Amino acid sequence: MNAHNAALLDDFCDTVWLEDGLAKNSLDSYRRDLRLFAEWHERGGHPSLLRAGEGDLAAYFASRSSSRGPGKKPGIRSSTQARLHSSLKRFYQFLAREHRVEVDPTLKLDPPKKAPRFPKSLSEADVEALLTQPDTKTSLGLRDRAMLEVLYAGGLRVSELVRLKLAEVSYDMGVVRIFGKGAKERLVPLGEEAIAWLSRYSKESRPALLRRRASDYVFVTGRGGPMTRQAFWHLIKKRAASAIPGKALSPHTLRHAFATHLLNHGADLRVVQLLLGHADISTTQIYTHVARERLKKLHQDHHPRA
Repeated sequence: MNAHNAALLDDFCDTVWLEDGLAKNSLDSYRRDLRLFAEWHERGGHPSLLRAGEGDLAAYFASRSSSRGPGKKPGIRSSTQARLHSSLKRFYQFLAREHRVEVDPTLKLDPPKKAPRFPKSLSEADVEALLTQPDTKTSLGLRDRAMLEVLYAGGLRVSELVRLKLAEVSYDMGVVRIFGKGAKERLVPLGEEAIAWLSRYSKESRPALLRRRASDYVFVTGRGGPMTRQAFWHLIKKRAASAIPGKALSPHTLRHAFATHLLNHGADLRVVQLLLGHADISTTQIYTHVARERLKKLHQDHHPRA
């Protein structure tokens, strides 16, 4: 990508960060999507993103969604197409607002249709097996048990869990203060079980891992530093391989299980939205199929003509 286009992306990312306070991961996604388009545009002999038109954008999406050839992987998923569309639309809205382009080339660009997405979840028995897998007689095992318990009890994102600080935990109230996407704050209840494991870890395991070193973070590594997303994801996969072999996992697996199990036990979708920290109910609606199945079962079990 040339220096001109790189400067445009820098200006855009700086602006959306100032306007929305987006997390680093979100900014990185914007930058990655736009960099890929810029590089494709430049390979086509167009040095400036300011010169892209509707036809260029349509051709780009066609190139991304088409097959990559015999025996090779097909084009990108519809969810990725939707994210690319959102990134490009916001970028050109910014350029139009700044009067750097006369016409926004994304105005007539329709978003790709997304296939229904049903998050893969774990059964309650699967979760129980995963939570009880760590050996809590060891410092690392006790830490891992506390992390898994908090992740599942609060429906947290992995990034929110590893960023959790001591001052953000209230043992008396049984809640944690979470700063999610866009630095949005929410209070999340954990329940007695997770709070008990967190308290035990803080008293027994954390001091042993820190070895008199100081840290503001709740969860630390064997070297005394804060846990990273990548390290914890590796940890989950390792634990799951022993506890629930053959089960498909993602970094959001326990978050999906949290939402699914709440709905299975009668929680309202709006409550789940608040607990997950979703800004829009439409994001939470990927779980509505769970609620529908529960309602069908209730009808079947209790209606006289079911």
